[in-house]
Parts: sequence; C-alpha cells; structure tokens
Amino acid sequence: MNSEITNDKDDLKTTQNFVEAFIAEDLREGRNDGRIHTRFPPEPNGYLHIGHAKAICLDFGMAQQYGGKCNLRFDDTNPTKEDVEYVDSIKEDIQWLGFDWENREFYASDYFGKLWDFAVDLIKRGLAYVDDQSAEEISNQKGTITQPGIESPFRSRSIDENLDLFYRMNEGEFDEASRVLRAKIDMASPNMHMRDPIIYRILKTAHHRTGDKWKVYPMYDFAHGQSDYFEGITHSLCTLEFEIHRPLYDWFIDQLKTDDYRPRQIEFNRLNLTYTVMSKRKLLELVRDGIVSGWDDPRMPTLCGLRRRGYTPESIKRFVDLIGYTKVEAINDVSLLEYAVREDLNKRTPRVFGVLNPLRVVIENYPEGKTEEVELINNPEDENQGTRKVPFCRELFIEQDDFMENPPSKFFRMTPGQEVRLKGAYIVKCTGVKKNSAGEPEEVYCTYDPETRSGGPQANRKVKGTLHWVSAQHAVDAEVRLYDRLFSDEDPSGHKDIDPREFLNPESLRVLKGCKVEPSLADVKPLEKFQFQRLGYFCADYDTMQGAPVFNRTVGLKDTWSKMNKE
Repeated sequence: MNSEITNDKDDLKTTQNFVEAFIAEDLREGRNDGRIHTRFPPEPNGYLHIGHAKAICLDFGMAQQYGGKCNLRFDDTNPTKEDVEYVDSIKEDIQWLGFDWENREFYASDYFGKLWDFAVDLIKRGLAYVDDQSAEEISNQKGTITQPGIESPFRSRSIDENLDLFYRMNEGEFDEASRVLRAKIDMASPNMHMRDPIIYRILKTAHHRTGDKWKVYPMYDFAHGQSDYFEGITHSLCTLEFEIHRPLYDWFIDQLKTDDYRPRQIEFNRLNLTYTVMSKRKLLELVRDGIVSGWDDPRMPTLCGLRRRGYTPESIKRFVDLIGYTKVEAINDVSLLEYAVREDLNKRTPRVFGVLNPLRVVIENYPEGKTEEVELINNPEDENQGTRKVPFCRELFIEQDDFMENPPSKFFRMTPGQEVRLKGAYIVKCTGVKKNSAGEPEEVYCTYDPETRSGGPQANRKVKGTLHWVSAQHAVDAEVRLYDRLFSDEDPSGHKDIDPREFLNPESLRVLKGCKVEPSLADVKPLEKFQFQRLGYFCADYDTMQGAPVFNRTVGLKDTWSKMNKE
C-alpha cells in the first residue's frame, strides 16, 4: 500500500470517477444491450464500516446515474461465520445511506444448486477434480511467482471417480478438510490464482438459509462471478485486491456463458483511514474482547457506530465524493471525514447551550426570583429554523475554563474586573469568587448592565469575550460522552508483528456527568443532533431513553487533533 496520506480539504473539487469512463465506453459500444446492472455483495459476517460505504455509493450510484439497477446480494458461502443479525444490520445501513435495492435482494445461497450443477459440469468436462491433500500440502505445491507449481497426484483421477467422490463429499461421508474440489486450469500460470484453485470445501455446519442440505460450500472466487452471471450483472465493481483474481473470474465465466453476455469486473482502491482499523476480523476482536461496547460503539468506523455518534448519510457520501475512486491505494486522512460531517452539521443543526464542566455564577444586582426569556437564533446558516426562547435568571452556569482568577494576557473570558457578554443576554463584570477548601473556584460573583440586552440602549456596546451559559434554575442535568479517535497511531495496522491494540488511545472516551443543558433539551430523542455553542457537535444517544439526556460528541468545531500533532 502506498503510505502517502491524502487530505483534500484545500481542494474540494470532486475526484474524477474513472469507473464512469469504462461504463460510458460499454454503453457506446452497445455491450450487454446497453444495460447497466451492478450489485453490492457483502459477506454477512460482520457489520458494515465506512469502507463498505464507498463501495455502496459506487454500486448504487452508478446504477442511479445511468438509469440502471443495483442488486443487494449476500455472499453467504461460509456458514461458520455468518449470522442473520449481520444480514439485518447490513440492510439497515444501506437504507440509512439512502439507497434502495427495491425487490432485488439475493443470496449466493440462492444459487447453491446452480453452482453445484456447474461444478459437476466442470468435472464431466475434465476441468475439475477432487484432491485428497491437506491445505498445507496444496499450498506447498503452488510454487512461486517465478517457479511453476507441482501438479497434484490426484489431478489425473478419472471423471467417474471425481464425480463419485464429489457426491459423497456432499453426503457427509468425509471429514472436513479431508478433500476439496479444485478447478483444473494451469499449474504453470504466472497468476497464482490460476494454479488449480479450490472451488469447493467440506463444511458440516448448518446454513442460516439452507439448513443441513449442503455439506460442501463453494469458495468465494467460484460463487462470486457465477452469481453475477446468473443475475445478469453487467459491471462487477470491486476493490483492488481482486484485480489479480480477474483472470480466474473471466475463466469461470468463459466456461459458463452461452452467448455474448458477460459481466465486466472493474477494480477501484479501498477506503483506508488514518487512526483507524478497517479489518472486520480486528473490529470483531475489539467487540469480543470488550475494548468497545459493541459494533455500534461511537468510536468504531462501522456505519452503525458513526450513526450513533451523530454522523449523517450526507456527510459520509460527501466524504466519499471528496476522496473519489482511483487505481492507487492510499490512506485517507480521517480529518477529511471529520471536515465533511462538520460542514454538514453546520448547515442542519440548531445551536443550543450546554455547559460540560459547570461553574455557578451569581449576578448580585439581578433581582431575586426574576426570570426573563432571551430570544436566540437557532441556526444562522438557515433562517428557516427560526428562533427559540431561553430562560435567564440571577444564577447561571458557565464553563469552569471560562473563568480564571489570575489569567494570562489575552484571556478575554471571565476574570475579576473584566467585562464579558453572556451570549444573547447582558454584559456582566466579575466582582469576586468563592473557593472551596482545595482553593478551587466554586462560585463566581458578577454585576450586570441592564441596558446591554438586545434592544437596549447599550446593546451594541463591544466587549472582547462572549460566553455561553445555562440558567441554574432551569438547567437540565445531562451526561456527555466525549469520543475521540480510538487509536493514537496514524496507521495502527501498519506495524509488522505489533497488535493494533498496542496503540489504543486511553483518551478515546471521557464520560462527564453533571453537565447542564438548556431546558429545550429535556425531551430530546435518540440521534437528534445539535451544536453546543463554542463546544462542538453533539448527538443524543440511545441511552437517552433511559432517563436524563445523554449526548455523544460527534466532532469538535475545529480540527484540534491535527493542530496538536503539528505542534
């Protein structure tokens, strides 16, 4: 993999999609009667992550762009790792992204009968044979790129013996791993995948759709292309690691096809992200070992995790659009993904007040018992979101970080003798502070200027600092979960012989209890999104249904991580 990290925030022009050129060429030449038919073929052995989103956007996007169709086809050829839970989650994620496979939901298992018949046909034509060797022996005979492989001692078995053994394999007569069916192609081919690949293996595990009917299951390379052919797929879009498999894909199609129709495989680069593990196997380990709370942990790159964290379908599709599709592997900077969601949430989320580390402020000259409402704009980017009214009273909460008794120069927040504006309300001046036994501020005292409220004679008086706040009398208690990158290393999977878990970021989750939010957030529903002014973008968590609101930080207002790393 090219280790170069790409970050195109400064050049927001969409990358040219080279796949479109191939499709346009096929349309000009009238291939497959001018049809465009793609498919998204996930394995139901885990939850989808953002890398799959890139494939989904291409598969469904090309079909939409050219007036074609896109199938959803589950590659369910390994029952030892598959589960209906994964099937359901995959469908939910695709729909969440905004795509629809209509009535075209298929499974590789739909074609187990046809694939079996095709395998039998290959045996009858002398193009497949049963091999009794172990996987290790077969691997040792494959040779190298510069050295031809060694033919199996079972390669010359008769057609009748191969047929007999293959049927008995499926009847459960033999142990797992004791026999396989191999295609008879070319043990001297420069392409290792053409050296008599295994096309069937024995698995005595019940399948979630076919039960105990089958004791042998097709390998991916055998099932994938043939399923494309059975469904009339015109363009099989897959990632670059399958480029070397393409000659085998085409060889199987050549043995199967009966007319001019054939699917065309086109490869594009995978989506790799800095500070992120993308292997489903490694993600599963994080879940099983309890390092994260589940597949939908907001630190996970899974689509359900990103959804729970507050990412939107539009931001993910925008990110995919920014990085584009090429033939070169690279690592994309996760800050570009964060930029995409930040830009999207800036347009769509209402601004609200939330105080994460509250410090009580008493406005001594404000009338006791009085409450008034200040009107605030919900989103200056979208006037259609209107305004809201927030209660203001004598006692408020501000952020602890917004007060310093002995500040450095250019500290424009609250400090004794200095004026600041409480956003949407009044200008106040700090007059004193009460400390606890540890010498820490626990209450700050101020006076306010009643003429500085919006509409008052001094409303436009300028001060250098503006603070957010929450009325102490009306504040709603909340829990806030500050999520950050799960790994502290830029390429946690790129270190030989080092487990990525060695690079876990101990600050990837901080839970703050006793936070204070404005009363409009008392009845938020899960996945509602907001900008906490001056703090970042937050999303109501599913746990909100269990009591007080719980918010997950989606992303900060600025890319502070990159800034810290540069420093």
